[in-house]
Amino acid sequence: MADINPALNTPTDLTNTRSVADALNASLADCYALYLKTKNFHWHVSGPHFRDYHLMLDDQATQILGVTDAVAERVRKTGNTTLRSIGDISRRQTIADNDRDFVDAASMLAELREDNLKLVEAFRTVKDAAEAAKDNATSGIVDDWTDQAEERAWFLFEASRKG
Repeated sequence: MADINPALNTPTDLTNTRSVADALNASLADCYALYLKTKNFHWHVSGPHFRDYHLMLDDQATQILGVTDAVAERVRKTGNTTLRSIGDISRRQTIADNDRDFVDAASMLAELREDNLKLVEAFRTVKDAAEAAKDNATSGIVDDWTDQAEERAWFLFEASRKG
């Protein structure tokens, strides 16, 4: 991350927040990658459970998108800058895109479950960085984001169970 433009200085008593901002921005990139993949699967799901999966994936995508603004604003509150473009997202994301023409529903659910668990790991990295920087606000709010990602993974797991 480059030095911040003085016009974007944010008043804060926090110091050493670069690692927090880096972890938040990496998580934010993964949120956008997961959002788009979830919407892709929502648009392209097919099969006997179409309606249930279609609605669940839309709900999950909405939840993921809802987190993005809070993550980005937390970066700014720590006195740092956040993502600026699709290119910036692609350079930072760890969740892989899925550009295949067809993915069966069971594979969609399994892939999204693993991706949500990967996002949980990213949020735990944020938590560790926040606690090291004594940034209690980030440390507290990331717990909610983690819980949401764990719940999505759980729903995807349960929806994919046989019998």
